[in-house]
Parts: sequence; structure tokens; C-alpha cells
Amino acid sequence: MNDKILNAGFRDFNRFFAHDANAYQDGAISVKNKELMGLVGSMVLRCNDCIFYHLDRCVTEGASREELNEAMNIALVIGGSIVIPHLRYAFEMLDELIPSPNDETNVTID
Repeated sequence: MNDKILNAGFRDFNRFFAHDANAYQDGAISVKNKELMGLVGSMVLRCNDCIFYHLDRCVTEGASREELNEAMNIALVIGGSIVIPHLRYAFEMLDELIPSPNDETNVTID
């Protein structure tokens, strides 16, 4: 749908999308850290689509599970218990992006 939105001919949509993309470029703050901040904001705002997007970007930028856990903890502290369902969602999606070493479904037996 993004292509449809961006080709609608309404320049303000394109401006916003460009502004969003530019905000996550490398600068004084690394892309990885910006994506971690995006993840925190998405969890506090309780947007599962955004949570998945930022989780995927965090993994792509090399964030470790430990870094992701700390970022998600910040979201939980800021947002409170209402964030818990989205924390569950994030863990489920993270297991698809980075298989957990503790996940029994990933254990192979020779």
C-alpha cells in the first residue's frame, strides 16, 4: 500500500515518508540506536506493524537480543503494563527473526 500512497499524487504524503526515512539515517546517533528508539516508541504507542518493522530493522542493523531486551524493557517501564501484550508480540516476532538459543524447536539431534 505504500506504493499506492506514494503514487497518489498528494505531495504531503511523499514529504512525510521522506522525512521519516531521513530521520533514521546515520548521524550523531547510529542507525541501530535510532531503530532501537523507534522500537521503544512503537511499543509504547502499541502499534504491532511498527513493532515488527523496527524489530526487523534492528536485527538488520546488528542489534543483539540483549540490546533488544533492554530497549523493550525501556518501553515497558515508560508504557506500563498495557505494553505487555505488545511485548509478547515482539518476542514472538523476534523468534522468527532471530531463533532463540533456548528454543527447543531449534535444537537438532544427531
